[in-house]
Amino acid sequence: MQHAERILMGPGPSNPYPEVIEAFTRPVMGHLDGDFLELLDDTCDRLRAVFRTQNALTFPVSGTGSAGMEAAFVNLVSGGETVVVGVNGVFGERMCDAAARCGARVVRVDEEWGTPLEPQRILEAHPDPAVIAVVHAETSTGVRNDLAGLGSAKGDALLLADCVTSLGGIDVRLDDWGVDIAFSGTQKCLGVPPGLAPVSVSPRAVERMHCRPQSWYFDMGMIADYVNGAGARAYHHTAPISMIYALHAGLGVVLDEGLEEAHARHQECGDMLQAGLEARGFDLVAPSEARLPQLTSVHVPEARLPPDTGEADIRRVLLERYGIEIGGGLGALAGKCWRIGCMGHTARARNVTLVLAALDEVLA
Repeated sequence: MQHAERILMGPGPSNPYPEVIEAFTRPVMGHLDGDFLELLDDTCDRLRAVFRTQNALTFPVSGTGSAGMEAAFVNLVSGGETVVVGVNGVFGERMCDAAARCGARVVRVDEEWGTPLEPQRILEAHPDPAVIAVVHAETSTGVRNDLAGLGSAKGDALLLADCVTSLGGIDVRLDDWGVDIAFSGTQKCLGVPPGLAPVSVSPRAVERMHCRPQSWYFDMGMIADYVNGAGARAYHHTAPISMIYALHAGLGVVLDEGLEEAHARHQECGDMLQAGLEARGFDLVAPSEARLPQLTSVHVPEARLPPDTGEADIRRVLLERYGIEIGGGLGALAGKCWRIGCMGHTARARNVTLVLAALDEVLA
């Protein structure tokens, strides 16, 4: 089938690792089966290794990355509290929305899209916020934001980080950087289809979680009684068994390769793609010092588009003729940029060579 041959090089799902595909074929166990709970415990251990944390409350939320975001905010934020949010793309905007829906007083710190956030501006935005929230790897622009600079000077505030696009692709060090709660997704650098949101919560954040958050489904106190291995497991919800299988396998691939090696592979492919685009006269959105290797955002080369052809037409040709899927711009960059992913199993030099050659032909 043509769909099975597509190379996903957009900002969304990456091609899954072969080991992940095999994991989906395993017989389904009950969500309270002892063998499954043992695998769930091992999955949480693997998540701690990839997040580089000792946080006991580290587990996959049953839902996509946005579910992880929702879980983070509803457990930590309530009416009247101040939340400072760094905004330099779509997903910073989304965190503002999530915090506002919890009744928070949202203090935005805006930077131009494509520009990294300045930590000092965020730290000076409010004298005593309850939470500081930042996107580590802004998927809408391909920009990396600094977490370490915030964590070292956050004071009493909790530092909340969106690591959806960063986990498994670039360095993430929750404990070293002072990140109190982080959420991610499975579908990007972990090479697993979408469906789970890895979350990790520091002991400091656990102490400040609401005992009865606005959401029953995302109540981390209740979920902890199910996912934590000590004592009897409390039934909270039916876990998506096959997705846990897949995440366990995907994390195994990353850890078997080695975190440093996986990061280096993503960096090599990102450098190769970005150098190839610039050599062809493309203008990249993010500055060189803050570019993500796993997601490259490039301005649409309007002058090079064939007559009567729009940027979406080029993306459609890439998909239909070459089986290559790249993403368009979002929000303020809609119709103005392309977002090319090199994530997870997709981060291979041969894929970079193919996408550059395809662009050469389409834009010839």
